[in-house]
Amino acid sequence: MSMIALLIPLSLILVVIAVWAFLWAVNAGQFDDLDTPAWDMLSDDDSTLSVKSESIQDKH
Repeated sequence: MSMIALLIPLSLILVVIAVWAFLWAVNAGQFDDLDTPAWDMLSDDDSTLSVKSESIQDKH
């Protein structure tokens, strides 16, 4: 019985922390645009790679 008296408040505290973290993420805009990062990975744009490679070559 004493173990349940410890686990119930502990689980309620964890639920409150999880709900707070979710609400913080929603308010911070973490879920605003879920599609664009997935499509960006599929795009075949090599312009950023050439800019990075040129800047690396300039440093040497």
